[in-house]
Amino acid sequence: MEQSADVLIVGGGPAGYAAALYAARSGLTTLVLEGAAPGGQLAAAEVVENYPGEPEAVEGWRLAERMRQGAERFGAATVLAQVLALHLTGPEKQAETTVGAFASRALIYAAGAGPRKLGVPGEGALRGRGVSFCAACDGALFRGRDVVVIGGGNSAVSEALTLSRLCRRVTVVHRRDTLRAERQAVQALERMKNVDFLWNAAVEAVEGEKAVTGLRYRDLATGERRRLPCAGVFVAIGRQPETALLAGQLPLDPACYVLADETTATALPGVFAAGDVRAKRLRQIVTAAADGAVAAHMAAAYLEGWNV
Repeated sequence: MEQSADVLIVGGGPAGYAAALYAARSGLTTLVLEGAAPGGQLAAAEVVENYPGEPEAVEGWRLAERMRQGAERFGAATVLAQVLALHLTGPEKQAETTVGAFASRALIYAAGAGPRKLGVPGEGALRGRGVSFCAACDGALFRGRDVVVIGGGNSAVSEALTLSRLCRRVTVVHRRDTLRAERQAVQALERMKNVDFLWNAAVEAVEGEKAVTGLRYRDLATGERRRLPCAGVFVAIGRQPETALLAGQLPLDPACYVLADETTATALPGVFAAGDVRAKRLRQIVTAAADGAVAAHMAAAYLEGWNV
């Protein structure tokens, strides 16, 4: 039997729960559909140090749980289910999930973005056997061992810092000769005595049969191919938006992010995009939460008959 609500929210991260909070406070029946644990990518973060109102570092899962509790305090409900298909073009928005069908008059898509993959031999076959996308999740498995972090942005630096407290040696592998991360984070990483940097290196394969034993890379300055022994490879090269469910229904940009402006309204009436899944310049927890608040306001306006 199909369940209905005023607003369906796909994704239970900061954008989803901020939207749920504001929608529920507006008196709208609100359902959050989340395929894993509430919090999305936030729940996997070891610590969060830059969220307004949190004067000290806070564990990602704890902050995510506070967001869920805050939304549910005003009447929002969470359904743990994987969304299999969305039907968005009609006046009634429908979601097919692993626990049944849901319908609403407005839908906020806040599914976020997952880790971008290297796409090299060995990466997929050795995932969970030395290849990881989450230091907070898997770092303890490599305590006292040598690992590699691939990437040069904030996520790569954060992963490397986490691993430097656990592993014997951490090597940051980057295609360029400088990191793109925030200066303060880079300086913190440079102070770690067990962290090395491998510049101008393009990873070509992850090696190993039953477990990771190393990676092969090409020196972009000389063209020489080399091998770096390691027990773990942590990939941190950015995010891939979770927009497969929207294919053919909503316009996406070349990187597959949803095209929606600062109102979060998409090309389909009654459908809004919030958080990391939306095409924008800055993706942070606070900007995702801001998107969620805007999306809830716009969804309420749409349901009231405003032209949004």
